[in-house]
Amino acid sequence: MADKFDVIVIGAGPGGYVAAIRAAQMGLKAACIEKWIGKEGNVVHGGTCLNVGCIPSKALLEASHKFVEAKHDFDDMGIQAGDVSMDVTKMMARKDKIVKNLTGGISGLFKANGVTAIEGTGKVVSGKQVEVTDNDGNTTTYDADNIVIAAGSVPVEIPPTPLTEGLIVDSTGALEFTETPKRLGVIGAGIIGLELGSVWNRLGSEVTVLEAMDSFLPMVDTTVAKETQKLLKKQGLDIKLGARVTGSETNGEEVIVKYTDSNGEQEMTFDKLIVCVGRRPYTKGVIADGVSIELDERGFIFVDDQCRTNVPGVYAIGDCVRGPMLAHKASEEGIMVADIIAGHKAEMNYDTIPSVIYTYPEVAWVGMTEQDAKAKGIEVKTGTFPFAASGRAMANNATEGSAKIIADAETDRILGMHIVGQHAGEMIAQGVIAMEFGSSAEDLALTCYAHPTMSEAVHEAALAVDGHAIHMANRKKRK
Repeated sequence: MADKFDVIVIGAGPGGYVAAIRAAQMGLKAACIEKWIGKEGNVVHGGTCLNVGCIPSKALLEASHKFVEAKHDFDDMGIQAGDVSMDVTKMMARKDKIVKNLTGGISGLFKANGVTAIEGTGKVVSGKQVEVTDNDGNTTTYDADNIVIAAGSVPVEIPPTPLTEGLIVDSTGALEFTETPKRLGVIGAGIIGLELGSVWNRLGSEVTVLEAMDSFLPMVDTTVAKETQKLLKKQGLDIKLGARVTGSETNGEEVIVKYTDSNGEQEMTFDKLIVCVGRRPYTKGVIADGVSIELDERGFIFVDDQCRTNVPGVYAIGDCVRGPMLAHKASEEGIMVADIIAGHKAEMNYDTIPSVIYTYPEVAWVGMTEQDAKAKGIEVKTGTFPFAASGRAMANNATEGSAKIIADAETDRILGMHIVGQHAGEMIAQGVIAMEFGSSAEDLALTCYAHPTMSEAVHEAALAVDGHAIHMANRKKRK
């Protein structure tokens, strides 16, 4: 038998590595198990987010956006850039360098905090034991007073479009293209599909997004979703709603995709196809047969509001449990669980988890949509302010989009905030903090914002809730 730990975490993604570090900071003997093999053949930490998700995709999104700015927008500012081209190989190398720096940083944080890093595949074999199989097939069993399952998720594959190396890829493969495809198909108009489609659209691909649902971004406030769809269409993304993919075939270096829509059977040909239809929990093989941890029919681990499973001392966090599959949600759950294991009281407010789509402009939201509130029978009042009326947005050449605040009509308490515009992902934190403290729209309206800033749009939206916006005409008369 190997060493015994107070806490063993299975998975070193944004939930797992944060849980392990926090546990060690609380004075617990903590270990974190990871099996991910990086490009150099070594085990790396950070999970999907750091290696093939949040971070590398943002590196490509930022590079492609700067390329478009230099090519099309600099001239308006008086900047003569001349002919601008993109070196895809160099862009990818920069992306890989960023990933390497960050994954190495986690290893350094483990050492600094006294977390034991264990390489291999972890499996819960009893309530308080974890079996680890290394890359050579050797197994070691560890005892733990507490176990945290943070195994993450993997892309969903669909039968009509089986992955084919170099032609039909998932989100991971889309981060490794060596050149810009002329015709790119994307299945799924969710967050991942729109982000990856945006990258290659900016670099010159003719991008078609096939979405089976009839509505665009149904989880986003309707007015914001409509505005976002309009902006993406203007940029050149061809988003086909109600398009259900039924089959595909490869023909040399091409992919032929068959789908049905309101006009019947259709067919399109692409040079590359990205499948982005969602993710599923990675729980198969993480729990040994005979261990009574409960899972649902989709493979998610059942947990309570504080991420306890039905087995005492065993917790589960992140993508393998209920709730949005977001890195920051997993990290906060990791902190909560570590604090609870250390004997502290901790809870998480699931009503204030922000979401961001890193297209350009960005789309960000927290809390209820207007349609959510109406479905629950809550009478609301809303305030919206367009960036077209913002001095800083004009100076930034970023006047597209708007900020919207939804408040309870009776109490004025903020129920949701929704932003589409430059730096929306940064500004949404104002809504998160306000809602975390139970703020009213009036609280934000009475707050002094720096001028000129993009955030003034949030201030004006809060003022607009009661018809008091200063820098636009109000729909309501001032009381």
